[in-house]
Order: sequence, then structure tokens, then C-alpha cells
Amino acid sequence: MQVNSSRQILMGARDTLPLIFAAIPFGVIYGALAISSGLSESIALAMSLFVFAGASQFIAVSLIASTAAIPVILITVFIVNLRHMLYAASLMPQASKVSKWIRIPMAFWLTDETFAVVSNRLNQDAEAPGFLWYYFGSAIAMYSFWIISTWTGITLGQHIPDMASWGLDVALVVAFIGIVVPALKNRSHWACALTGAVTAVLCHDWPHQTGLLFASLLAITLGVFLDRNTLKELRHD
Repeated sequence: MQVNSSRQILMGARDTLPLIFAAIPFGVIYGALAISSGLSESIALAMSLFVFAGASQFIAVSLIASTAAIPVILITVFIVNLRHMLYAASLMPQASKVSKWIRIPMAFWLTDETFAVVSNRLNQDAEAPGFLWYYFGSAIAMYSFWIISTWTGITLGQHIPDMASWGLDVALVVAFIGIVVPALKNRSHWACALTGAVTAVLCHDWPHQTGLLFASLLAITLGVFLDRNTLKELRHD
């Protein structure tokens, strides 16, 4: 089947727009926080260009401002980004069909937002054509707006004090809830979501957002366990 690549790219970008709009305040706050923490404009923007990891950028900026050692910054950012290994593993059945050289930019542009949108598409139809183009449409749109929002935050942060305390990042949380909740279809999905939510709240005070990583691993483990039990029950029936 011939795939209309342009149409798939536009569909990927279109489906990601709600999360992009929710992430824009997050990027603006990052840019403002980076400037208020003493980073130069070029370094703050370079982090979005070459790191492109929202939560990790916030953590790195905070650690840099507190004059933490470079190894501490690198290890902390690595731990926070471990969740992307789970994302990558989930997408491997589709990603394994493309060249390893193509998988390099796919890995770089893999974000929470793109994973959520692409996973939702795969849940609806895992065999839908144009996966790669759809993925890049979502990822490049997200990347472009993240750079623009960072630059906006850097610019505004030089003129408006204490922007980081405005709480604009709550928009991203609301947007993710809107995507995740409709996708919860069975017992394992709900158990995974509720376990992750409760554990993340209980472990909120853990250092360097390690509580979020623990909550993710615990929720996924429970979800996989329940899925396997459900499959066993169906086989016995």
C-alpha cells in the first residue's frame, strides 16, 4: 500500500497540537528559569536544541544554579530520562522495521508527548500504514514549538521577574490526563494508571524526581502482571 508521507506528517503534527499547546507554557517557564538561574541565552537555548528533555532540563538548570558537580548533573539527568527506555521498548515492534540510522533521530525526538500520541494511534490500529512519517510529524512539531517556547521564555525572563512561580506548567498535566484517561480500556490499564498516580504523589519528595521513576516502574510492573494473568485466564476458558 502506497503511503502519502505528507499526509501522515501533517496528521502526526495535528494530533500532537493539544499537547504542544499545553507544553508551550512549560517551555516558556524553562527559558525564564534558565535565565534567572544565571545561564546565558545561548546555553539556555542550546539545552533545548541538543538535550530536548523538558523535565531533565529543569533539573539540570536547578543543579547548575546550585553549583552541583558535573557527574551529579549527568547521573541525575540520566536517571530521570530512564523512562524513555520504557517508551522505546514499547515502540520497538514498529521501530525495528526501519534502518538503525533512522532510529537515531527517532530516539532523540522521543518525548512524553510524541510517545502518548503515537501509542494512541497504535492502540487504535497497530498495522496502520505510515507509522514512521506520522512519528516524525509529531516529533518535529513538538521539537519546533519547544525551541520557540524556550526562546520566548528567555526573552520574557529578562523583562518579567519570577515567571517560574506562575504555575503555568499545570496545563501540561491537564493535557496528559485528557489523553491517558480515554485510553484506559481494561483492568490492567486502570490499575497501572492508579498505581502510578498514587505512588507518584506519595514519593513526590524523593530527590531529583526519582519518585516519578519508581512510580512508573511499579505501575508498569503491576500492569504487565495483570495482563499476563488475564491472558492465562482467557486461555484456560
